[in-house]
Parts: sequence; structure tokens; C-alpha cells
Amino acid sequence: MAQILPIRFQEHLQLQNLGVNPANIGFSYLTLESDKFICIREKVGEQNQVVIVDLSDPTNPIRRPISADSAIMNPASKVIALKAAKTLQIFNIEMKSKMKKARESYVETELIFALAKTNRLAELEEFVSGPNNAHIQQVGDRCYEEGMYEAAKLLYNNVSNFARLASTLVHLGEYQAAVDSARKANSTRTWKEVCFACVDGEEFRLAQICGLHIVIHADELEDLISYYQDRGYFEELIALLEAALGLERAHMGMFTELAILYSKFKPQKMREHLELFWSRVNIPKVLRAAEQSHLWAELVFLYDKYEEYDNAAITMMTHPTDAWKEGLFKDIIAKVANVELYYKSLSFYLDYKPLLLNDLLTILSPRLDHSRAVSYFTKVNQLKLVKPYLRSVQNHNNKSVNEALNNLLTEEEDYQGLRASIDAYDNFDTIGLAQRLEKHELIEFRRIAAYLYKGNNRWRQSVELCKKDKLYKDAMLYAAESKEAELAETLLQWFLEEDRKECFAACLFASYDLLHPDVVLELAWRHNIMDFAMPYFIQVMREYLTKVDKLEEAESQRKTEEEVAEPQPMVFGQQLMLTASPSQVAPQPAYPGYGYPATAAGFPAQPAYGFNM
Repeated sequence: MAQILPIRFQEHLQLQNLGVNPANIGFSYLTLESDKFICIREKVGEQNQVVIVDLSDPTNPIRRPISADSAIMNPASKVIALKAAKTLQIFNIEMKSKMKKARESYVETELIFALAKTNRLAELEEFVSGPNNAHIQQVGDRCYEEGMYEAAKLLYNNVSNFARLASTLVHLGEYQAAVDSARKANSTRTWKEVCFACVDGEEFRLAQICGLHIVIHADELEDLISYYQDRGYFEELIALLEAALGLERAHMGMFTELAILYSKFKPQKMREHLELFWSRVNIPKVLRAAEQSHLWAELVFLYDKYEEYDNAAITMMTHPTDAWKEGLFKDIIAKVANVELYYKSLSFYLDYKPLLLNDLLTILSPRLDHSRAVSYFTKVNQLKLVKPYLRSVQNHNNKSVNEALNNLLTEEEDYQGLRASIDAYDNFDTIGLAQRLEKHELIEFRRIAAYLYKGNNRWRQSVELCKKDKLYKDAMLYAAESKEAELAETLLQWFLEEDRKECFAACLFASYDLLHPDVVLELAWRHNIMDFAMPYFIQVMREYLTKVDKLEEAESQRKTEEEVAEPQPMVFGQQLMLTASPSQVAPQPAYPGYGYPATAAGFPAQPAYGFNM
């Protein structure tokens, strides 16, 4: 049982007077360093509590339950009671702190540095682990600056300065511990320091752990990449960035820099990377890297995604071995803004892929100037190569296309195709073509020339050409279509001169409505071919007799109508009975009949039809 303690303060303030039972006090000695409060620990039954006595009101102590022998703060946060063994120490915090600093801080600080300087690390660790007033952080910095890293390690660890601890561990070569400390410090600057140290120490696994916390900061990425590259650790840098792509905070800079690294050191992986992440890279920056590395296929891919179709097409045409792909080129060339690239692509295909030229022309035809295209292929003498293209666009009835295709068909001696082209599309120089065909060695082309002359109303020239090539049927048809009697009669005479009696007879019927019977009769009589002309004359006689019969019938009908017809009075309408006179109205005089008026006595009658014969 504890006894009443000799408390050194105002004598009338005995424990009993304060309401504290000395039997409940669990300590033998009391030290008081406060002029405001008294804190006493007592135990009543199983309940531990502290009694706080305010000297300004000592008769009203405050009791609070406690559960441990730890520090007990009073409500004013000024007085603390600490129990150690059998002694309860009561002191004022502010006063105690000032006294300790004034008396012990400088001495203890220098003592710690002396222990570190003499490498008495065990004593140093024991001292800093206990209560002291030394400036441990300050001593740790001094030790770090003087290269006493073991001592600095103990001191920084004691004050939980993990950033400086990580730096210290790096100097000691304890990279794993440095990484752990950097994780606790969670500072970008610390991560960089530890990462660079691990790189220098070739601890690339640990460097990657640190690097993953650095690359997520875009402004730190360049320094990290430069540090790796300057030391030649390209593989390790690529591995770091590849691992970082899956991070939640991955940003465009990471994808961009990895693409640039691929272009320099692993070009075989760049295409796959771009196909996966092209939307997350800085395309202009990667474009420059790909161009510098001569990765033309990847360059075209980026131009396509960046909608720089003109540059993509130019790149493929400049570096076809690496960059050209048929399907991709067709897609891109159709989207280019500069139409001049169309004609450049035609030249490229002529040199590189001539057999695919017509496929390209099909793609380009909606925006292509067909006249210019024909002019170009004519200049390079490759019209035959693009004949399918010419046929496909001939429906535009373009003069250059028509003439080019007609010339090709003429060279190929395809008279049927030429005739079909001429009939379907008329926008070409018909006279010029006819003049060329007129001298062709094949009769079918000379026949087409006559056909062209006929189409331009050059009937005589057309018939003469047919006569020259003995194209009797065509000559007869063209003479008949001309509606020129003189031309038809000239053709008849020519048939007789050539002793073509059958053609003479056929021409009589082909130009039946143009010929004069007297001319035909004279020709037949002079050449003694009445038998060949007889069908014609029979037809003429039949036609004339039919006309005479029709005239007689018409005249007979007219006479009959005149005899039957009687004069009819002109009726003005019946008068109303209200206005009518009771006397009878005299009838109107009759009008003379239609036709000639009645003749007076003694004059001859008018002829029934026509004039008197």
C-alpha cells in the first residue's frame, strides 16, 4: 500500500484535502514541475484513472479513466503525467521543452555526430533510439555530405526521411532497399534518383520498377529516355516502355517515344505497334522518325491515318519496292486532293505495273481529264495498252477518246468494231477519218469511208468510192438516199458502161422514185437491154394507169354530186308569232347553185372538168 507522499507545494493542499485516497496511489515518489496543475494517477478497484487538479480551483479535481501507463494529456494540453516504475513525473510541456533545448539539444546533436564520425554505429543507434533532443535530421545531412552513408542511413531511418534514406542506400549499393524507401517516399525526384542509380549499377529490373513511376509524368519522360540512350541501354529502355503501356496513367508521350525507339532499334516491331496504337501516338513526330529511318511502309500507314493522302501516294510511288501495295494505293489515290498526282500515278504504273494500268484508270476516271489522258498515252505510244479504259469511257462521247479508239481499231483492222464505234458515238473528225480510210488497203475500211462520206452528205464522193471498189449495193443505196436524180441516172449509165445489167435493173427499183422514165427508156433502148428495163416500165405503166383510174373515178364522183345537188334556200330562222304579220311573208329568192353560174341563152356551157380539149 502506498504511503502519503511529501508533496512540495502549498501545505494545505494535502492529498486527502484534494479528495484523493492515498491508499489508491500506485507510486512512491512524485516530481512536480508545474505551477498550474497537479496530475495524479489512482486506481479504484479495477478502474485506472487520473486525477487532474487545477490549482486555481483545487477543491474540484477532474477524474478521467485511463487504460495504460502512457502519456496523459490534460484538457489544456499543457501538463503531462508520465509514470516510470515507482515515480510519477508531472511537468509543464512548454517549460520542459525550453529547458531541455537550452540544456541538452546542442550537446546531444554534437554527440551524435561524434559517434557517427568515430564510426561507433552501435552506440549511435542505441542513443537515437532513446529519448533525446538532438537534431537528427541535421546530423544525418552532415553525415551524408561527408560520405558517412552508414551513419546517415541510421539517422534518416530514425526520422523516417525516406527520400534521403533512398539516396543514402543508393550510395551504399543497397538498391532493393533504396527502391523500398523510394516507394515509401513516393516522390518523382526520389524515383528518378534511384532509377538512374540502378541503371548505373545495371540493376535493370529495379530500374524498371522505378521507371514505371517516372514515365507516367510526361515532363520527366524525356530525361529518362535520354539517360538510357546515352548509356546505350536501348533494349532495357524499350522493355521499360513496353511494360508501361498497360498502366492506367499511360499517356500519348509513352506510345510516341516507344514508336520512335522501334523505328531506330526494332523496325520489325514498329508496324504492329502502329496498327495497335496509331490513335494514341503523336503522328507528326513519329512521321519524322519513320522517314529518318527509311521505314516507307510505316510512313505510308501514318500518312493514311493522318489523312495526308497526297504524301502517302507520293511515298508509295517514290519507294514502290517497300511501300507500294495495290489495294492500298487504289484507296489512297482516289482520295488525293492534287489531281496532278493522277497523271504522275499513270506514269508510275507504266513503269512499275503496266498490266494493272487499266484498273487504276477505272479508279481515276471520275476525276480524270480524258482528253489529257489520251494525249499522254499517245505521246508515250501506249494507247493499245489502255484500250479497255478507252472503251469504258467512250460513253462520254469525248472527241479525243473516240478518235483514239477509232485509230486503234483501224490499226487492229477491226472493221466491225470501228463500224460499231462510228454508229454509236459521232463526236470525232468524220472527214479526216474517211480520208484516211479511203486509202486503206482493206476494202471493208474503204467501205466505211464511203459510209462516212454519206453521213456528211457527200453523196457523189461516197458513190464514186463505192464505184471504185465495185460496192454495187452500197452505191445503189447511197444514190437512193441522196434523193438526187442526176446522181442516180449517172450511176445507171455507169452500170451500163461496166456491163452490169443486173445491177442496172436493181438500181431501177432502188432509185425508182428518182428516175425519169424517158431517160431510162432511152438508156435501155440504146444498150439493147429492154428486157432488163421491162420490169421497171411495167411498174411505171401500172403506177400511171392507177393514177388515171383514180382521177377518172374522182371526176365521175364529182359529176354525180353536181347532178344530185339542188339549191337550198337560206333559212334565217322562224319568226315569233307575236311579231309576225298576219299577212304571208313572201319567200326568199333562191340562190344560184354551187359551181359555175347558169349560162345565158345562146352561150356555150362550161366544161365539166378542166378545160376544153
